Amino acid sequence: MRNDIIDALKQIKVPNLRWPGGCFTDEYHWMDGIGPRNERPKMINTHWGGVVEDNSFGTHEFLDLCEVLGTEPYICGNMGSGTVEEMSKWIEYMTFDGESPMANLRRKNGREKPWKVQYFGVGNENWGCGGHMTPEMYAQYYRQYATYCRNYGDNRLMRIAGGPNIDDYRWMEVMMKDIPTNLKWGVSLHHYSYPNSWNNKGDAVRFDEYDYIQTIDRAWFMDELITKHTNIMDKYDPAKRVALVVDEWGSWYQVEPGTNPGFLYQQNTLRDAILAGVTFNVFHKYAERVKMANIAQLVNVLQALFLTRGEEIILTPTYHVFDMYKVHQEATLLPLELECGKYTHNHITLDQVSASASKDSNGTVHVSLVNVDLKNDVEITCQLRGDNLKNIAGAKIVTSNDVHTYNSFESPDNITLKDFSNARLKNNVLTLKLPAKSVVTISLR
Repeated sequence: MRNDIIDALKQIKVPNLRWPGGCFTDEYHWMDGIGPRNERPKMINTHWGGVVEDNSFGTHEFLDLCEVLGTEPYICGNMGSGTVEEMSKWIEYMTFDGESPMANLRRKNGREKPWKVQYFGVGNENWGCGGHMTPEMYAQYYRQYATYCRNYGDNRLMRIAGGPNIDDYRWMEVMMKDIPTNLKWGVSLHHYSYPNSWNNKGDAVRFDEYDYIQTIDRAWFMDELITKHTNIMDKYDPAKRVALVVDEWGSWYQVEPGTNPGFLYQQNTLRDAILAGVTFNVFHKYAERVKMANIAQLVNVLQALFLTRGEEIILTPTYHVFDMYKVHQEATLLPLELECGKYTHNHITLDQVSASASKDSNGTVHVSLVNVDLKNDVEITCQLRGDNLKNIAGAKIVTSNDVHTYNSFESPDNITLKDFSNARLKNNVLTLKLPAKSVVTISLR
């Protein structure tokens, strides 16, 4: 495990990590990843690249990493090719503190005390790679599997049902109708952003304005998705006890030329930073229902936060937006009304600006703004009501003169988090000039 990645994750206060997948979840057998590493069986990763998976990173390694990071583990269990017994025993292995075969096996493998594991996904994308099930079929299996995902001691599992693929609203209807609320803490949702089509996703670095606006438009589609899915959830759960868990989101382009197509390696430009800011603001808007969200990949895959080459590492533009938005963690959503102009290209029209705001436990208000317009700055006037805010405590920006800008191993700091000085606060009115293609967060006290 790389200390540079550990340090960078601590910097952004990563709240949770999801593992082992993804599609890999439903052919992962957890007992292959415990015990002495040189004795663990090898397998072929049939989903991603057809390479040998040696299982050297397993349950102990993942949960120890989460402890080092101070983050919550989010385990995904194998429903597609696994059994109820296998899933049940994994939870016992991880969380039981008494005398039992699985707890004793954990102790034999070097871990005396159990781990705390809250979040547990019962399968992944079971409408597709996780078994090509119908929603009714999955719901029935889920009820059986989730019953044996037991609580041991003071560990309380928050079970997450595999939810719909993008706009499959019927799947959500069945999840809410056929699975009792006491068996599920949340229902997942997956949605990716790209230009053109699923079979022609475009290039991560070489794209034109139409590619750009298609990608951002698809990111903004998250708002419609959450609205329609939560309307269904509200019908069955008006008290909002069940979380919507958007546990795979991000951009997805064609792989970089010369790389293994199964590894999904792609670069990361200012476009992806803007996409991240827009997506975060959507999640904030629906904070009552969206209680967890996970960008799909961390290192070297899709919209990754890090790219590595040997011992080298670079932080992507997306990472810097995560760093900027960490001020909203554990804060309270503030209601926000936004009026702005439009950004139009070809036949697509978007709001120029996306925004969200929160107030932390110290009383500091954080306002985040994204200007998606590639060409035009935007003059912003923001009336702040309900607080007597005196000054700007700090402001940060992620931007570049060119939306194609990315960080490379030769030039790792082309895009970084920088101070933003073009904002003023007077008589509870915030004014600023928001540069074209930028993400900004301002802190007010």
